[in-house]
Amino acid sequence: MDEDAVRDRLRAVTDPDLGDDIVSLGLVNGVELQGDVARVSLALGAPYAPNETEIADAVREELSAVGLEADLSARIPGRRSATDQVLPGVKNIIAVASGKGGVGKSTLAVNIAAGLSQLGASVGLFDADIYGPNVPRMVAAKDRPRTDGETITPPERFGVRLMSMDFLVGDDDPVIWRGPMVHKIITQLVEDVEWGGLDYMILDLPPGTGDTQLTILQTVPLTGAVIVTTPQEVALDDAEKGLQMFGKHDTNVLGVAENMAGFECPDCGSFHEIFGSGGGKAFAERSDLPFLGGIPLDPSVRKAGDGGEPTVLEQRDPTGDAFRLVTENVANNAGVVRRREVSHDTQEPWRLNSV
Repeated sequence: MDEDAVRDRLRAVTDPDLGDDIVSLGLVNGVELQGDVARVSLALGAPYAPNETEIADAVREELSAVGLEADLSARIPGRRSATDQVLPGVKNIIAVASGKGGVGKSTLAVNIAAGLSQLGASVGLFDADIYGPNVPRMVAAKDRPRTDGETITPPERFGVRLMSMDFLVGDDDPVIWRGPMVHKIITQLVEDVEWGGLDYMILDLPPGTGDTQLTILQTVPLTGAVIVTTPQEVALDDAEKGLQMFGKHDTNVLGVAENMAGFECPDCGSFHEIFGSGGGKAFAERSDLPFLGGIPLDPSVRKAGDGGEPTVLEQRDPTGDAFRLVTENVANNAGVVRRREVSHDTQEPWRLNSV
């Protein structure tokens, strides 16, 4: 069997999202045979995403069927140059955003980051909510960043590297800054922090569409964004504004996550739709975006946030399962965006057209 025959064999492997075989899509970067070992480079860009793991497993199975051992590597060709881009060691940068406050955006960001780390990925969490940073409390971060005067080494919690404005100000000190200062501190925290090599960086954006969001969109190469909302119409109105913001900056939106999707009474067992029903899913459908999943209104999530233990780490727990589903969908959709960067598939249903 030669290298062309290996490629023909790999035509049996279908991308579950793009719907064609990985050879036709241009996802096989290269094949090299050495004895009974086939070294295959695949254009996979979202490490530990379940669907990309499925692709890799299918490649191994196809090669094993013809007596070859698969030695796989994953790389998106021409991703970003280390000489002209910020955060060159970060494979995927995902913003978690909401149009309004109080919808649980930081809760989603923390749980997505911890969930990705639980899958095995190397993860950073940047709390970019300058005026109301909550991430350190939500992960019970006791360590502070270290610095040698030039670079900042972030602390780590649950396998996630952390940076937050909360580390840099006093416990009760308000941050009262105008736009230029916000731009300066965001840029410094992105460029001067020694993030190292990361599979994913999660950015917890402040609510709204202000200076921080503009700075992030202008300076950071985002893989995509997650929109967080509750089911109620007031939150959905503001979520639409956030969606339009990403559209104006030609940024992929990975999907919509609905928080506080319903409350199951622990005493009577009845289900109460306190903030309405299905608004986030309907909003995703209207906007032609994936629905990432719904998180119930569960008192344990509040306790976990105050206590610094992300709910996604709770096994055999329905709410933990809901967070894990959202996390897996975020990773899968980031993978779709990255594979489409190099594939022959020109459809882009998860990119909001500029408005």
